[in-house]
Amino acid sequence: MAGSVNKVFLMGNLTRDVELKFTPSNQPVATLGIAVNRRYRTRDGEDRDETTFVDCEAWGRTAEVMNQYLSKGRPVFIEGRLKLDQWQDRESGKNRSKLRVVIENFQFVDSRPDGASGSAAPRSTKKPDDSHEDSPPPGQSEHQPVAESEIPF
Repeated sequence: MAGSVNKVFLMGNLTRDVELKFTPSNQPVATLGIAVNRRYRTRDGEDRDETTFVDCEAWGRTAEVMNQYLSKGRPVFIEGRLKLDQWQDRESGKNRSKLRVVIENFQFVDSRPDGASGSAAPRSTKKPDDSHEDSPPPGQSEHQPVAESEIPF
């Protein structure tokens, strides 16, 4: 195999408000959680729902924009990579680990939360100088990237 691939695409609802902090070097970092639902049918024909809760982090301008425009309950489509954090528990001394998604890009999935008019189409946070096009999430139409400065809300 020539290399590895570490790419994650998730669409779900925020489980809490975005928490924005800054590193000692003043780099913005946001932490958030999303709930991703899966509906399936058992062998007995019973419909069931399964929810997976995923911890995420975003850095830089992405972190700032997510903090500014997203809040608990809002749907969001994220693209990122998996990251394994490992540490030693201070109290027990045991090794601990946690898998999270580092968000590299995201798209708004709904319109403005205050009910004001506006497009309900997802909006990309990519800057206009990004030359590559991403495929839309399954079930969504093609769209053109929108610069952060053009977001009307």
